Order: sequence, then C-alpha cells, then structure tokens
Amino acid sequence: MLLRALVRTARMVRHTPRLAAGLIPDDEVLLDVPDDRLGPALVAAGRGEYGPAAKLLATTREAAEWENRDRYTTRLAAFARSRSEWFDDWLSAAPHDPDALLLKAELAVVRGWESPARAELLREVSPLLTAAADADPRDPVPWRIALDHARGTHASYTEFEELWAQAVRRSSYHYGCHASALMYLSANWYGSHAECFHFAERAAADALPGSLIQALPVRAAFAYLTSAAGNLPRERLDRAADLAIALSGEYAAADPWPAEVRNLLMYVLIRLERWHDALDQLRLIGPHATSFPWDRLSDDPLGQFLELRDGVRIEVAARTPLRGRSARADGPGSGGR
Repeated sequence: MLLRALVRTARMVRHTPRLAAGLIPDDEVLLDVPDDRLGPALVAAGRGEYGPAAKLLATTREAAEWENRDRYTTRLAAFARSRSEWFDDWLSAAPHDPDALLLKAELAVVRGWESPARAELLREVSPLLTAAADADPRDPVPWRIALDHARGTHASYTEFEELWAQAVRRSSYHYGCHASALMYLSANWYGSHAECFHFAERAAADALPGSLIQALPVRAAFAYLTSAAGNLPRERLDRAADLAIALSGEYAAADPWPAEVRNLLMYVLIRLERWHDALDQLRLIGPHATSFPWDRLSDDPLGQFLELRDGVRIEVAARTPLRGRSARADGPGSGGR
C-alpha cells in the first residue's frame, strides 16, 4: 500500500503540470458566456433597454431558428428574474408581442418552480402558456415550457403525451423539447430509468447528423447517476458516453453551441472514472463552463467546474507511467475503471 501511494504521488508530481497543455487558464474560464447575438441584448437590458432583446427574439421567430430562440428565451428570462425593469417596459409597450408573451411565460414558470407552493402557483400561470402558444402556432418553444410546467404541476402521463405530441408536431428534432420530456420520464420524476433511457436512445437513433439530440442518452446517464437508486448495466452508460463523445467531436474546440453537452459529458465521464476521456472534453470545452450540471452539485458552479478540472488532471497524471507514453487505460473495455 505504501509503495502504491508513493508511485501515485510521483506520477502526479511528474505529469500534472504537463497535462495543463491545451487547457485555458482558470481566470479565462467563464460561466455561461453569451454568444455574439445574445451578448449585446443582455448588455442593453442591463441599461434598461428592451429593443435589442425584442429584435433578437423576433429574428429567431421570423427565421424559424427554434433552437436559438429557446436558448435566448431561457437566458433572457434568467436575466429578467433579477432585473425585470426592461422587460416590464417591453410588456407595457407591446403586451401582445409574441416574443414578449413567450418570455413572460418562461419567466412565470421559472418563478413558479422557485416557490414552495410550486404546483399551485404553476397552475395559475397556465393561461400564459396558452397565450404564448397561440401567438405563433409554428413555435415549439411554448411547448417546451409547457412540458416543464407539466412536470411541476404533477401532470398525468396522458397530459404529458398530449403536450409531447404538440411539441413534435411543430419541430420533430427540437432539442429543448426532448430534454424536457426526458426529465419528465426520468426516475427522479414520473418515469423510470429504463423508460428514460429507452426514450433517449430511440430519439438519438432517429436524430439528424450533428444534432444535440444525440446527447440525450448521456442526459439519461446523468439522471441515473444523480438518482438515489438504480441498477443499470455499466455498458449502457458507456454507450451513452461514447455517443456523446462522437457528437462532441463533430464540433470545433471551444465552440459555445455544444458547451453544455460537453460539460454534462465531462460530469458523466468523471463518474465513470474515464479520466483520459474527461481530459479530452476539457480541452474541447475551452473557456465555456456552463451552470448545468455543476449547479446541481454546488452553489458555485464555476468553482465546482475548476475544482473538478484540476481533479481530472491529477487522476490522469496518477495513471500515467513514470516513463514512456501515457496509457489510456480508463476507456470502455479496458481494465482501468
């Protein structure tokens, strides 16, 4: 035991500094960095101006950019949750604007989730979801919000299926709707691990090339690994991680679009003790730490990310021989788990 500990320490001392190659310095890693379109809208909102946010969401609606529309709605609602003056002005000026109605529904559901009287409060905001959906019948984003709402109001499986049918009718491959449906079907809510994985794997198999829907199985793995119980085969978790690794590889390093998927994948790889694969994802993540999944572990998600990043480097160093090339012994099918 003593000899093993000494060898591990020697490996860590020798290799940990070298493994920083390709990693962004800690002070350059940022949390939830907005893209070039969302950033100016948030800056303007900080000055109390709603015009850029209104224009941004209108552009996504007119161009049917549903994935961007969903992301921007989520981020703008998060900002309005703490600083709502700009949004209040927008609603006063244009109470029937489809984009303002969408943001109003998202904000109401987010606030409802924060309340101790969650189910009761969420039921009261149901008319806002209807208004947002009616404002543009093409838009799948109100139905993603409705699926989140259904989870919080203890909606029946029949009600969930009706909402899901409305969502996929508008966009068969909308990632946000799929991710929300997956949560409803998870064992943490109203489904089971088997049901959750079945949904995720089937959706991933039908997904378009490069679609983030291919990351649904790794989201199912996350739900499983953070649950209180379950006994799924390790091979199923590894397959989910492998699929997400392949998806991540289709995007450039430091690309903000797959950043949340890469952060989630990193968590799953750490739990599976696939340290070399986790280090590879860290290099691809670059400066783009995301709140999810780290806010599920800590009130300081950026600090949690940086701490685990150091931990991954240490574990890889401890498994690297003192001499010779690094042996990747922690992947599927190896004996190094």
